[in-house]
Amino acid sequence: MLKTLNRWREQRAIERHAIPEALWQLTLLRYPFLSARHADDLTELRRLCSLFLSTKEFHGVDGFEVTDEVAVAVAAQACLPVLRLGLGWYDGFVGIVMHASEVVAQRTYQDEDGVVHEYDEELAGEAMEGGPLMLSWNAIAVSSDPAQFGVDEVFNVVIHEFAHVIDMRDGQADGVPPLGGAEERDRWIAVIDAEWERFCKRVDAGEATLIDPYGAEAVEEFFAVAVEAFFVAPAAMRAEEPAMYELLAGFFRQNPAAD
Repeated sequence: MLKTLNRWREQRAIERHAIPEALWQLTLLRYPFLSARHADDLTELRRLCSLFLSTKEFHGVDGFEVTDEVAVAVAAQACLPVLRLGLGWYDGFVGIVMHASEVVAQRTYQDEDGVVHEYDEELAGEAMEGGPLMLSWNAIAVSSDPAQFGVDEVFNVVIHEFAHVIDMRDGQADGVPPLGGAEERDRWIAVIDAEWERFCKRVDAGEATLIDPYGAEAVEEFFAVAVEAFFVAPAAMRAEEPAMYELLAGFFRQNPAAD
C-alpha cells in the first residue's frame, strides 16, 4: 500500500512539474554533454529533473528572475551525477539561491603564526552542509554553439557544487563520499590521494591539465573538479586521468565515455 502511494505521489509530482518539450530540447542544445547521452539516460534524466523541481525551492537575489529556463538548466546538470544513485543524495537541503553574476565573499584565515588575514573571494557557486546552495547564472549560461563549449577547459559550476553536496553527505567535505564499507573507503582514499598528489605536481610544473588546476587547492576540490571533467568531457578524462575516471565510474555507476 505504501509503495503504491509513493508511486502515485511521484507521478503527481512529475506531472505537475513536467518539462515542456521545447524547453527540454533547448536545454540539451545548450549543454552538449547532456545531449550526447543515450536516449534512455535522457528519459530518466528528464524524470529526475521534474522530481528535483518538485522538491527544491529557487530564490532569486537582487531582482534576478528564476525562469523555467534557469530552473531546468540547473536541474538537468544537478541530476546528471545522481542518474543512477537517486535524488536521495540531495535530501539534505532544499534552497537554491540564484545570483545574476558572481558573488564577492569576505574570507578570513589564520596562518601558522596565529595572524588572522582577511581577503575577498569571487564565487560562482557555493555548497554548504544543510544548504542553501548558491549559484551564479552568469557562470551557468553558455553559448548554444557546442563548438564554443568545453574546448579550452572544463568548467561546470552546477556539477561542481553538487559534487560537494554528494561529498558532504557523510558530514564532511574531504573528497570521500559515503561508501559501502571500510574496505571500499580505504581503496577510494588510496586512489584519490595518489592521483591528487600526481595532479598537484603537474600543476606545480605548469602543465596544462583537463581538470581545473583549482583542484590542487585541496583534495575535496580535486574531487569536485574531477567530477566536472568526468561528466562534461568523459572521453578526454578517461584518456588523461584513467584511474580517477574508473574510480568515479564505479561510484556513479555511469560510463559516459562509452556513450
